[in-house]
Amino acid sequence: MRPRIAIPVPHSDGEYANRSLPQYERAVEMAEGHPVRVPLDISDVEAQKLVEDCDAVLLPGSKADVDPVKYAAPRHPRTAPDDERRYAIDALLLDHAFNTHKPILGICYGLQSLNVYCKGTLIQNIETAVNHAAGRNIAVAHDVAIEKNSKLGKIVGATNGVLIPVNSSHHQSAAELGPGFRAVAHCPQDGIIEAVEGTSARHFVIAVQWHPERSVDEDESSRAIFRALVAAARDRPL
Repeated sequence: MRPRIAIPVPHSDGEYANRSLPQYERAVEMAEGHPVRVPLDISDVEAQKLVEDCDAVLLPGSKADVDPVKYAAPRHPRTAPDDERRYAIDALLLDHAFNTHKPILGICYGLQSLNVYCKGTLIQNIETAVNHAAGRNIAVAHDVAIEKNSKLGKIVGATNGVLIPVNSSHHQSAAELGPGFRAVAHCPQDGIIEAVEGTSARHFVIAVQWHPERSVDEDESSRAIFRALVAAARDRPL
């Protein structure tokens, strides 16, 4: 049986969600996992039941920004409106995944949501020469430098700390990391954190700031990230 991967609907805006969610589902299916949608308009009890029946959690991107009140910061003028229900569902899924040591993969907003959930903070608007908000139509926005010997480095074959090219569709990023996390990839031009991972060897927790679901057809490192999540879900001790 294929491992079941819980994926919250990316945003309460149905048009955005309908466009973006199938990309994550397809990437999971290509990695031989079974994607399970977690709607945002269901009760907490229903969402809890869905994630209990799953083997891992994938937190996708979103057009929302996390409400800066959640990390005790004043709102920047360019901070996008929050999606309270998406953040609440993320928190519910993370409660369960951390309590049961189910694997977690965060992507873009998913990294930011994860970091704030774990008591970290965010840069609300990146102001550097690098265009981190390049968008889906630009296949390669910049490179990221991945730390050698990190879990992510081993997954994508960057064990010597090499650069890999990535797309980019974000204007926020992690600032101070929550306890139990470390930064394992940066943008070499401006130092922006591009990936984090949990420090526990017993729990697969990785989040990337770019969108590997958009490049699974062309890029082996993108496919490897989803394969690693599915493999961790399959191998998780019961």
